[in-house]
Amino acid sequence: MTETPSAGILPCQSIEDLVAQGAITSLTPFDADQVQPASLDLRLGLRVWRVRASFLPGRRKVSERLPDVAMHELDLTRGGAVLERGCVYIAEIQETLALPPGISARGNPKSSSGRVDVFVRLLTDHGHAFDDVVEGYHGPLYLEIAPQTFSVLVRPGTRLNQLRLKRGKPQILETRSVGVDLSSGMAGFRGRRHAGVIDLDHEDGHDPRDFWEPLEPRKGELLLDPNEFYILASKDDIEIPVLQAAEMTPIDPAVGEFRVHYAGFFDPGFGTAETDSVGSKGVLEVRSHETPFLLEDGQTVARLVYEPLTARPTRLYGEDGSHYLRQGLKLSKHFKVWK
Repeated sequence: MTETPSAGILPCQSIEDLVAQGAITSLTPFDADQVQPASLDLRLGLRVWRVRASFLPGRRKVSERLPDVAMHELDLTRGGAVLERGCVYIAEIQETLALPPGISARGNPKSSSGRVDVFVRLLTDHGHAFDDVVEGYHGPLYLEIAPQTFSVLVRPGTRLNQLRLKRGKPQILETRSVGVDLSSGMAGFRGRRHAGVIDLDHEDGHDPRDFWEPLEPRKGELLLDPNEFYILASKDDIEIPVLQAAEMTPIDPAVGEFRVHYAGFFDPGFGTAETDSVGSKGVLEVRSHETPFLLEDGQTVARLVYEPLTARPTRLYGEDGSHYLRQGLKLSKHFKVWK
């Protein structure tokens, strides 16, 4: 019998044990589908603050730092609120942590957030880095939200990010390069400026042509315009073994003036025969920086970092259905199928 490592990513059943033990609590009952195969979806709370600047709390609590930067407060219980592009917000999260010794966590945007260019980062009291939750953390969670291309409508319970919990310091098993596919007639989409509001709780409810324009590469190349947002696809299929999880991370900026993939978690079983998802691509969320950049077909744009799980998950990716099952080039779940 193969032994699973003592250090690794916690599977869904271990996350549910933490909930049962009171290490993870919430203002409202947990949703039935909130625990994913190797992560926990986090939900917006009741209040959001428009702030004039991003910040890290450092030696202080988030609630102590907020008055220094808050401009006004939004009450999400009154039909939700529109978070405007180009603005920065701090939101309460419904879930609270009381992690036991040896357990830490890391936050990351959900795929549906990254694909509409909503930049989100997790904040904790006394935190010195975004997205990282230190071992044994006791306290509330907050989310920095910065819509970049589209304004978005959110409500209490809207899920913008997810939490991956870890025991110890998992070993990096493998790092793979991810190339971009610019070989097909329609290689991607570019976000339209000055589009309408995206309701982040409304699936299949938006006409994609109101928000996106299709892109046709020329001779296997695509010119990225500064400060524009693109949806592209990986050149090769992505496969995550059932006893592993992976995170897609940006490559060294020295190889290109762009950022790839805001939403980086891949669940165990993604792209495997066991979950009937062979042939799944990685969707790349690409934002160019200050200078134009010419991408070539197959060019490496990101890295996929694999880590072990502490045990096999009792549920695998897509077993209950997923908008992104066997995905190719695909927009977020908020949009109807492009025709």
